[in-house]
Amino acid sequence: MHGAFADSSSWNPVVRQLKDDGYQVVAVANPLRGLKSDADYTASVLKTIPGPIVLVGHSYGGMVISAAATGNQNVKALVYVAGFAPEKDDSAAALSAKFPGSTLLDALAPPAPLPGGGNDLYVQQDKFWKQFAADLPEEEAKVSAATQRPVTEAALKDKLQAEPAWKSKPSWFIYGTLDKTIPAQTHAFMAQRAGAKESVAVDGASHVVMISHPQQVAKMIREAAKA
Repeated sequence: MHGAFADSSSWNPVVRQLKDDGYQVVAVANPLRGLKSDADYTASVLKTIPGPIVLVGHSYGGMVISAAATGNQNVKALVYVAGFAPEKDDSAAALSAKFPGSTLLDALAPPAPLPGGGNDLYVQQDKFWKQFAADLPEEEAKVSAATQRPVTEAALKDKLQAEPAWKSKPSWFIYGTLDKTIPAQTHAFMAQRAGAKESVAVDGASHVVMISHPQQVAKMIREAAKA
């Protein structure tokens, strides 16, 4: 499950490695419209997948998997890849601000009004590289900036309404030490709170650790699957 300002292709480097190992992989298209509706959609996709599932979420996608996996007995493990692991009544916006270090608000473009009310949010293209993907080549980051998918402002402020899935399922965490979107201190806090089986801070990695360090992310997903 990808997060805000991204799409399923952000998982391509990890998908290739897992497919080479014989794992069946589904990279779900996250609607990015609202936490409940995104989680309900994801839960419906999960019901189409037979057998045990390792559910992986990046960034805001961590909010979604924390809700979508609840009650699904096929989901055996959760992997948070620079992802939010909320407690009940937490929002992505609140968790981002829990500890200092996030510069996302300064990198956002002016809100784009939606026809039915509310706003879409984008990262300014000229700030995307340093904000989101500083450990990727600049030209690659420029492409990602141009193809980013917006998230609604409401989705980032939506609070988790139920008990999170990590309270009943084992979890793994991996994140970058130079994440400017969700501070490393926040990741460490969430991993400790969730009683993570393993928590790895990748030295020098940005928010898109699954693109810049796919081998390490794939390794953690394999470990979760084997466990």
